[in-house]
Amino acid sequence: MEIAGSVIELVNKLWTPVGTCWEYHRHMDQYMSNLRRKVNELNSRKEDVASRLSAELFPGKLPRKEVELWLQNVETINGEIEQEVAKRKYLSRACWAKLAFKKIQEVEDLRQMGDFGDSLVIDTPADGRGILPATALVGETAKRKMDEIWTCLMDNEVRKVGIYGMGGVGKTTIMKHINNRLQSGHAKFDNVIWVTVSQPLNLGNLQKDIAAALNLDFAQHDDETRMAVKLFKWLGEKQNWLLMLDDMWEAFNLEDVGIPEPTPDNGCKLVLTTRLLNICQSMGCKDIKMERLTEEEAWNLFVEKVGRQVFITPELEATAKQVADECTCLPLAIITIAGSMKGEDDIFVWENALEELRESTKGFKDMDKVLEQLKFSYAHLKDDKFRQCLIYSALYPEDFLIKRTQLIRHLIGVGIVDKMKNSQAEFKKGYAMLNKLENACLLESSCDKKYVKMHDLIRDMVIQMKSMDNQLLVEAGVRLRELPNENRWMEELESVSLIDNHISEIPSRLSPKCPKLQTMLLAQNKDLVRIPDSFFSCMHVLRLLDLSYTGIKNLPNSISTLENLVALYLKHCKQLQSVPSVAKLGALRELDLRYTGIQHVPEGMESLINLRYLNLYVRDLELPIGILPKLSCLEYFRLWSRSKNLKVKGEELVGLKMIEKIECQFYSLSSFNIFVGSLHGRELRKYFLQLGEEDSQEHSLQKSCNNN
Repeated sequence: MEIAGSVIELVNKLWTPVGTCWEYHRHMDQYMSNLRRKVNELNSRKEDVASRLSAELFPGKLPRKEVELWLQNVETINGEIEQEVAKRKYLSRACWAKLAFKKIQEVEDLRQMGDFGDSLVIDTPADGRGILPATALVGETAKRKMDEIWTCLMDNEVRKVGIYGMGGVGKTTIMKHINNRLQSGHAKFDNVIWVTVSQPLNLGNLQKDIAAALNLDFAQHDDETRMAVKLFKWLGEKQNWLLMLDDMWEAFNLEDVGIPEPTPDNGCKLVLTTRLLNICQSMGCKDIKMERLTEEEAWNLFVEKVGRQVFITPELEATAKQVADECTCLPLAIITIAGSMKGEDDIFVWENALEELRESTKGFKDMDKVLEQLKFSYAHLKDDKFRQCLIYSALYPEDFLIKRTQLIRHLIGVGIVDKMKNSQAEFKKGYAMLNKLENACLLESSCDKKYVKMHDLIRDMVIQMKSMDNQLLVEAGVRLRELPNENRWMEELESVSLIDNHISEIPSRLSPKCPKLQTMLLAQNKDLVRIPDSFFSCMHVLRLLDLSYTGIKNLPNSISTLENLVALYLKHCKQLQSVPSVAKLGALRELDLRYTGIQHVPEGMESLINLRYLNLYVRDLELPIGILPKLSCLEYFRLWSRSKNLKVKGEELVGLKMIEKIECQFYSLSSFNIFVGSLHGRELRKYFLQLGEEDSQEHSLQKSCNNN
């Protein structure tokens, strides 16, 4: 009996899991069907929530945290299910059915949590959101204009206001103060929308900028007409908004953009700034002219910027007063020139500055005179490297936010930042140069310090001045569809910038004779798919070539002959299939191939003995063994690929003694352990190492720092 009882007990213990397993096996198809249905229901609710959120998000509103978290959780569970489906062929029916049964309940619970009912947004806290950085207003002239503009905004009979005046007179500054005063809690307008109108005027871009300011998105395929309809609907549903358009050079029809006509009934208003009175008139605005400062106000502003402590003698102060007078009471000129003289207490320097200013402004009026005054600030930079840095910054499109780290990389590449012991030292030097230009008011910094921007007038001055010497060819962001005519490719050219255009092809047989050309920027010409082999054949001293974000499929073989090339940027050239031999590019220090379509590294990689920066974040890439040890100068190395043929040996990485930053993926545990073991006692500033697939987080090590 005892034996029989034990057998029965054993059978009972075994039967329960066996029976459960059989149930999972038998109902697997049903569980799969239920899971698909639940996932579809969840994603339908996600789309509904996302659509509601997009409709409710306007300036002054923020998404509720629980809504953002819920949307993130939906993405997470979708990803988890996709991963499980990918592993299905390795699992038994019972195991897969068990996983599906578990996910069904998780998906249903998450779907029910997405029933938010009320609004998906909350009011923005009064913490300065929307506040724009602005220099202080100086003197009664500016305050009087501020009051005049404010009165118009509060007057229900005035619906559109146009502020006009010469460049640098302070139109944008006073508009920023108006914006900040309204953003600080004034109840007149529910939404204050600030947009800088880039040149040349493009209605589609303007529509997108307004939508971005409202946290709204257009569909990728929307044309100007569709965007106008949507924008008109969005703005029409809102009341009491103020649209501020800064730096307009062309008039346009509000309806073409999708801006409802401001009326007393909808409580909406439009304010714009321009240098041209006829723009105000064409737009039907009440025009207000921005006047220059009085002499007293101009002197007070000059003293504030240069520092009163420099006036150690009456003679020096008198000379400084004459220098200030040469600024013709124009705020931009005062701020720029005073910034270049800040802290200078040598009277001979001041007297020389006065002579140079008087000489440079002779025969010029209005805008030309301002540009000549700005040339003085350029010439007064003590180091020619700073002047070269300023010239290089002018290669980017108007109103373009230039990423600081990218600009410094370019400055290093073309030799404006001198070669130093390592990249970190060079970056510090680059940062110092940009800070110098900011302090001299020749560059402006973004609030987060990640970007710099050049004022329109200063950019105009630089391009005008260097174009006269035939050293610059700049047609950036002007919607070019063809390369500039061959007669513009002068032998004296040192830099060419055709960034952000619509160039689709370069004429075959075109071979510009530019023996001094060092910089060629063709980035963000997304339609560019082919470059003839002859194009680079007469650019023997080219140091920097940027073809990023183009549709290029194959690079011309003539690139292989650019023996002075220091930096080659090909990031996001997703159609790029191959790169010609780099065996002769011994001077190359930076090679960026991330997000390209290449599957093999270029022939001759082992010859790049001076390479410091190598980015190989490529989807399907093979890296032959034996190349990495030859790249002994590498300081930054990024290698990431889905290819199982990617075999990185830890021994090869250990030999990279100069490495400071590394991001690398290993498929071999032994190689992973070898390199991790070598990290002891080394001062890497940043590393991210992973073993296995990209989406696996089980075996990874990382360390990061704030340095770039």
